[in-house]
Amino acid sequence: MALNRLFQLSSLLRSAITLTLRRNIGFSAVAFNRAKDLDPIQKLFLDKIRAYDSKSKAAGGIVDAGPDYQKNLSEEMTKLQRLYGGGDLKKFPSFKFPEPKLDEVAPK
Repeated sequence: MALNRLFQLSSLLRSAITLTLRRNIGFSAVAFNRAKDLDPIQKLFLDKIRAYDSKSKAAGGIVDAGPDYQKNLSEEMTKLQRLYGGGDLKKFPSFKFPEPKLDEVAPK
């Protein structure tokens, strides 16, 4: 009886340890992969993203946006203002919901 209980406890403990180790090994693999050098494709991709980020910060917006882009943007903004009644389209709209006036009902 005691031996049977010991086997059940050991199998439960073994499954818990296995699950914990599997999770830790999975996490460790990601952490160790970050520590190693990236493969060349990933490195190239990250370098391009970082270069674009620095260019966009320097340009203050879209990178390599010429006069055609600005012209198309202003035309589309004008169309949208005409369709939706004007206003500043670059600002998030503010909504005002007035409190409804409710009539008091007398109990019967």
